[in-house]
Amino acid sequence: MADVSIIIPTLNEGEYLARSLRYLTILTPPAKEIIVVDGGSTDATLAIAQSERFTVLCSQPGRAAQMNKGAQYATGDVLCFLHGDTLVPDDLIAVIEETLADSTVACGGFISLMTGKRVCWLTSLHNALKTYYAPLLFHPILFFQKGFRLLFGDQVMFCRRQDFWACGGFDAGQMIMEEADLCIRLSQLGRIIQVNRIVLSSDRRVAKWGVLKANFIYLAIGFLWGLGVSDATLKRFYEDVR
Repeated sequence: MADVSIIIPTLNEGEYLARSLRYLTILTPPAKEIIVVDGGSTDATLAIAQSERFTVLCSQPGRAAQMNKGAQYATGDVLCFLHGDTLVPDDLIAVIEETLADSTVACGGFISLMTGKRVCWLTSLHNALKTYYAPLLFHPILFFQKGFRLLFGDQVMFCRRQDFWACGGFDAGQMIMEEADLCIRLSQLGRIIQVNRIVLSSDRRVAKWGVLKANFIYLAIGFLWGLGVSDATLKRFYEDVR
């Protein structure tokens, strides 16, 4: 049985974090440790994380750098990266262990449903399909040879700690698409798969932008990133909604 370290990068997640952390307290089996890595929150995020008695670290801002710091501190055999606004099933650890029991799998992630007052079905479907069509378009050889998938932050990525560091961890210089970038490097060590299970993520971007604008931005960023446009340029179109 693998020990799983859950790493949560946060920045002003006070509105959502308490609920997400409560879900983590009822995991069966439990995670080995839960590490919150904060990037300079000015709201109640730190107080909420500390009240749950989880490990809380402070880091320079930037999700990639924050997740790397959590991974450096982690002691589990497996690393699971979770956004502060995402809710996971109570058998999360069992699903991760079962998936990585297959030695050909280097990394996995879930199907993310975007939810708020209701489920955003169009956006959720697009995000699930993007896991398939993005690698098909931009990495067709890997797609057909290894069934390569590209995973994104809301999908709760997980991988073995030794594989994470073997490929260099997240690129701390990236401001966006850091999970997809990691998938490309992890694909040299094994398959990247999307598990047929659901996690729930906040639809706050969709609620602010509207369904059509949100999906256009997601689509455009994916295509431009695949064509090699710098993440600094892409980040300008992906405004912070917190």
